[in-house]
Amino acid sequence: MKSKFINAALFSAIISTLSGVTMAADYKQNPFTLAYDGAITENVKGKVNIHPVKYKLDGLDISANVYTPANYDSHKKYPTIVVAHPNGGVKEQVAGLYAQRLAEQGYLTITADAAYQGASGGMPRNVDKPSHRIEDIHGMADFISQYAGVDGQRLGLLGICGGGGYSLAAAQTDKRFKSIATVSMFNSGRVRRNGYVDSELDTIQKRLQQASTARAQETAGGEVLYSGDANLTDEQIAKLQFDLYRQGYAYYWKTHAHPNSTFKYTTSSLLDLMRFDATNQIELIQQPLLMIAGSKADSLYMTEDAFAKAVGTTDKELVTIEGATHIETYWVPNYVNQAVDQLTRFFGRTL
Repeated sequence: MKSKFINAALFSAIISTLSGVTMAADYKQNPFTLAYDGAITENVKGKVNIHPVKYKLDGLDISANVYTPANYDSHKKYPTIVVAHPNGGVKEQVAGLYAQRLAEQGYLTITADAAYQGASGGMPRNVDKPSHRIEDIHGMADFISQYAGVDGQRLGLLGICGGGGYSLAAAQTDKRFKSIATVSMFNSGRVRRNGYVDSELDTIQKRLQQASTARAQETAGGEVLYSGDANLTDEQIAKLQFDLYRQGYAYYWKTHAHPNSTFKYTTSSLLDLMRFDATNQIELIQQPLLMIAGSKADSLYMTEDAFAKAVGTTDKELVTIEGATHIETYWVPNYVNQAVDQLTRFFGRTL
């Protein structure tokens, strides 16, 4: 089923210019370094609480936050949701926002920094391989399934942006996840291979050669090369072709910045990224599936493509949030509220 969720009122809080943007959610002012509006500042009995945790995954230390619902009782059983963060993001940003909002709806939630990224371990830093990101999701399920109060038979998965693409891949085989949802899904392999909106098809072989050269240099003990790390001025950012990139720079570098968050990734990662596609074998998903995206998102084509290819489930729904761009689903209150309402309805029915 395909439906459209219409705004109750038009929301006009859009970043019109990057010059002079002030911090909307300063991590420095939060004891848990959370970088989103309305974030928890202290744990209060009877309220939604946050619990920083660490666990091992493939020998690496993984840094995560667990959110427990109001009046949490470790002797009771709660439906639980694993939340996978966007590319370049960390658990303190949009993934934390959605994890907290779902905890406010009665769910126990977890979001973790990907291995080699954020506050999690792994060297070199900022490796971004699909196999690692998919294993991160399995690892969150491993850890949270043993957490007091978790009902392992009611485990859901939410992936945001790149975490959405990796969630689709993880859910193909990990049937511990009883239902899957994505918000502003980003198919990392397709974009790294073809360019955003398939705009770089003529440079695929050149970029593969660059990635191969980078791996050879890295293997020989040379400097680790990185991609995606552009130091742009506000004027240069404003001239970028796509909304996702213009608003993404504002979100990650200004309004919701966090020191553990970065766009850069090892160039050698492209050897793995460029042969990956989130929709490959997507028919293995037989669980209920909800995909949410903004109607004005220039990334919407990826959600629509994945939704059409997800033929293995008869319980699927695509919801477009009228007027929202990709990045605006991360923070604009009206759009986030609509997404959370849809997620609450979906997980309430499927978990």
